[in-house]
Amino acid sequence: MPDITRRRALTAAAAVAATASVAAVAAPAASAAGHPMPTTPDSFDEVYKGRRIQGRPSGGGGHHHEHGGGYAVFVDGVQLHVMQNADGTWISVVSHYDPVSTPRAAARAAVDELQGAQLLPFPSN
Repeated sequence: MPDITRRRALTAAAAVAATASVAAVAAPAASAAGHPMPTTPDSFDEVYKGRRIQGRPSGGGGHHHEHGGGYAVFVDGVQLHVMQNADGTWISVVSHYDPVSTPRAAARAAVDELQGAQLLPFPSN
């Protein structure tokens, strides 16, 4: 078996380093391509723990900053302000620190947190 020379060792190390940097640059692009763009959730209308919760895509209705991604959620007819996070999870003004996977889950979490209390309209200004 031939002895490895310093030149061969350095060449092999350079090749490994080049391969690692190409993989590091290509990995984020590959992972981003594997994640689909968030879609607008389906509408829902149900009674949860005695409270009517509804959700539907909205056109914005003139709201000057639409955090809900064009989606409106209501608890007993009062709008629950929701916001979609960058990672696709949803939060509301009632359960702001507990992200959930859908607006329906945000409405249910709000009902749980309200514990029977009425949701008050959120002031626009």
